[in-house]
Amino acid sequence: MITSTSNPKIKNLMQLQKKGKARREQQCFVVEGIKMVLEAPEDRLKEIYMSESFSGHSEYREAVLKKAKAAGAYAEIVSDKVFRDTSDTMTPQGVMAVVASELWDWKTLVSKKTGQAKLFLILESLQDPGNLGTVIRTGEGAGIDGIILNRTTVDPYMPKVIRSTMGSAYRVPVAAADDLTEVVSEMRRQGIGVYAAHLQGSEDYCRKDYTKDTCFMIGNEASGLTDRLTEMASGYIRIPMAGQVESLNAGIAAALLMYEAKRQRNFQ
Repeated sequence: MITSTSNPKIKNLMQLQKKGKARREQQCFVVEGIKMVLEAPEDRLKEIYMSESFSGHSEYREAVLKKAKAAGAYAEIVSDKVFRDTSDTMTPQGVMAVVASELWDWKTLVSKKTGQAKLFLILESLQDPGNLGTVIRTGEGAGIDGIILNRTTVDPYMPKVIRSTMGSAYRVPVAAADDLTEVVSEMRRQGIGVYAAHLQGSEDYCRKDYTKDTCFMIGNEASGLTDRLTEMASGYIRIPMAGQVESLNAGIAAALLMYEAKRQRNFQ
């Protein structure tokens, strides 16, 4: 049992929790909670840590140990204090794991053959971890084919993002791009309709046809999409607002757009 935060593995865990640089260099991230640990893909599961009190619950302990064995992952018990010091949550459940990250190459993602109309999101400089996590989780529900981020968008593998996805982070392809204009150019070359969610949009988002290959672009929570990216869109769309509301939360806006595309395709 590990009883000190000076232990090299615990020190590394804490770095993965707090530092994006550590996550990028090691290509790993930390998940917490029984659901997130048990849903982790076995081929990506590296290490599992259980608190001393958690390990006393035989039902959960056996499920976690079975998962570790199937994945060939390192498993260790740590003292409750060490676990609390390492955890990123206020009320830790007593189990966490190190999982290999899986960032896609955006060109591979865009060109992947699916046999049906594709649906993508481009996110430019989103800063709220909860927003990004919500988008990823909602994207799985809407059947999205992938999300492409620029480098100034919040780290998709930081703890708050991962918690907000409720497991969808394992299943929704996410890619990062140095230049989103290059992504839009390639999408349009392939015949993908790229729509900018924009306050200057003159068309109600429900009046466009999303039954063909489609991508929605969502911008920064405060400033929206940059002019350079907006100008490359196939069209500008707007979510109608009542009262004095100008726009919606980025996560909610993305959800409405993705589910409108899903609705249209369900009724083809």
